Amino acid sequence: MAGDESTVVDLADLLRHPEDLDKIPFLKSEFTRKKAAIDGQLRAGLQDQLQITQSGMNSISDGQRTVNQIKEEMMKIDKLCAESQNMIRDFPNINLLSQVHRNFTQVEAMKANIESFDGRLKDLEHLLREDDQDMESQPNILSIHYGLTQLRDIRDDAMDQIKRASDASLESHLQDYFTRLDDVIEWFDDHLGTACMNLIPLVQAGNQGMVVRLALIIEEEEKSDKKVQALQDAQREYKDLASRFKSMTSGPKQLRGYKEKFLKTIEARADPNFEKAEGRFLEEPEKLPKIMAWYFNDLNAVKLGMVSLMPKKWNVFKTYTDIYHRMMHDWLVKHIDNPELSPPHMLSIIDWSEKYYAKMTKLGWDQKDLHPHVLDARETELIREYRQLIVKSVDEWMDRMFAADKKSFIERKPDTLDNNEHGYFRTKTLGDMWRMLKEQTAVAGESGRTDVAEGVFDAMFRALKSRQNMWQKMVDDESIKFKQPNADQEGMQVFQDWLIAIANDQIACIDDNEDAGQLGYLTRFQRDLEPLVTPKYMAYALTELDNLRDGFVDLGTHCITTFVSLIFKVDFRSTVADFFHSKWYNEYAMKRITSTFDDYIGDYSKVLHQSLLDILIEELADELLVHYLSSVRNKGAKFRRSDPFTEKFKDDVLTAFEFFQNLNTRADLTNVVTVDFAIIKQKWRVVDKMVRLLEADKAAVVMVYEDFKREYWDLQMNWVEAVLRSRDDFDRSMLSGVKAKAGEVYVERGLETIMSKVK
Repeated sequence: MAGDESTVVDLADLLRHPEDLDKIPFLKSEFTRKKAAIDGQLRAGLQDQLQITQSGMNSISDGQRTVNQIKEEMMKIDKLCAESQNMIRDFPNINLLSQVHRNFTQVEAMKANIESFDGRLKDLEHLLREDDQDMESQPNILSIHYGLTQLRDIRDDAMDQIKRASDASLESHLQDYFTRLDDVIEWFDDHLGTACMNLIPLVQAGNQGMVVRLALIIEEEEKSDKKVQALQDAQREYKDLASRFKSMTSGPKQLRGYKEKFLKTIEARADPNFEKAEGRFLEEPEKLPKIMAWYFNDLNAVKLGMVSLMPKKWNVFKTYTDIYHRMMHDWLVKHIDNPELSPPHMLSIIDWSEKYYAKMTKLGWDQKDLHPHVLDARETELIREYRQLIVKSVDEWMDRMFAADKKSFIERKPDTLDNNEHGYFRTKTLGDMWRMLKEQTAVAGESGRTDVAEGVFDAMFRALKSRQNMWQKMVDDESIKFKQPNADQEGMQVFQDWLIAIANDQIACIDDNEDAGQLGYLTRFQRDLEPLVTPKYMAYALTELDNLRDGFVDLGTHCITTFVSLIFKVDFRSTVADFFHSKWYNEYAMKRITSTFDDYIGDYSKVLHQSLLDILIEELADELLVHYLSSVRNKGAKFRRSDPFTEKFKDDVLTAFEFFQNLNTRADLTNVVTVDFAIIKQKWRVVDKMVRLLEADKAAVVMVYEDFKREYWDLQMNWVEAVLRSRDDFDRSMLSGVKAKAGEVYVERGLETIMSKVK
């Protein structure tokens, strides 16, 4: 079940979008090719394994036959010995005398060895001290090894005899006597180990004599260990028979393992190099081939300088290669299994696999000869992980930056915004965000794979859309706090500054001016993206980029709209509520409103992008008009035939027109404001329609409504009813006639008018 779930997850990664279904034939052919390659490797491996198994079985059979033959021969010898005793007169006496003579000879030899032991040991110590002065050549190492071998045999024979003696009281005394030998052996082993650790430098330095001496010692020890192993096996299987042959109990008694120690020094010498390489790799992953130059230099030195100096049966070049290759495999796998591995390091390892095998081929090794695969044949998986590392990095960066923005936005601390070179308000993380996206785009491009780049760009599109949505939600949530009746207005100005900064950010993303050599962040992002993807994906990406561009425009406009709505909800809450009351006629509410507009525009014209300043002015004009028309719903709003409401409407409209018309001629806004006043004037013509509904005779109201509806198709009946009810001569027949006419009049739908906002 786990394997099935893993497969489903892999397919989900590969087929994330409907367009990815077109990749199925390619994926099918790729998987078929990989399956065929794996099947071929499995067949070859199975054939090799069968051959090895068959060879092993044949060797076991041959060995068993040899052992049986030896057993039969030894039984024949034993039988002949027993028979010969009956053939010779006085054989028991002769045999006893022979044993006495042999024992005497052995005792005499042992006595001589024990007496000379200390002197011979001192001679070896003297030779070791001489070699201490010349560790690179160690001219006495063969003599020392020969002498130590003899002393070891003497000690082993003596200890064996004392253990077989009936009186074991002298065993501890004998052990103390041979203690110095262990110290000298340790001294010699240290010399030998130093030579083994420096074997490659010795070869590179042309010190062939030392290499040969070292090889002779290890080869001799290897033969000795084989003899000891054979003796131990024979004594274990044929204990009674073996004990009757004294030659089988003489010589070395223990395995010394110099050959195994030699193999371990190969690994011990490479370990520090791998550790040093790791530090450099973490700092400069792109230099991995240069960092690993020592690896191939070592193997090349073995191939050219060591093979001819070592026993052929050791196959020393293959031995070194197998050990080094296994260590390289373990080193790389350790890194790729590290969950904290960065994308550049992952890419360097992926690229290294091909370069590694190319270099090994130059050394004479085929990839099939090197086991296991240096990356466990996980390149496809690693490519996917590499892509996910970049995606993870993008998501983490975006989350961190938005968390920082959110904290600053909600806390609204001073000095949390920046100003660009034009003086416009900007958030502090926008440039960092696009710089990060550019860097991660470069990282994806370094892979040289379109599937990696396309997967990363999908993640970037999602992250940018998510950022737009989160900003809009956060703006809405925070603005509600100020729009509530009796809400605390502390921090509102900073909030408005943030709205301007966020709106400016959106324009910076899409503000292209090729004549001036200025490109918005999104266009630069598109140019970085295009060379890294397929033409098919580029068509999809263009749609995503257009959606992002629209999203930036919408978010910027939304911030300006929210900015304007706050002005009306907070600054003009009481002013708008007084429209169309009795005191409306005697006050200059419209003048106060336009004066406040003037203050806001003066304050923000220098910190708001020029294109957004035009939108701000248009939104102010529209929002003022909507609130003005909607004020007919104010509690107590009433228009009496005897009141001069027509003149008051005209005065308000002219006041508004004067303000908006003069913006283009203000000295501080010259060449900044480009709003077409004619458009604003055209929208405000709807006030005249409202006035006509208010001043028309009862009999003409239906005709006035019909004319109104034909010009403004989205005129709301609820608002018309509110206007009619505000007349002092309102009656239900008037409303019934209008509703009846509404059912008869057919108007074609078009673009939304200002009346769509008036409910």
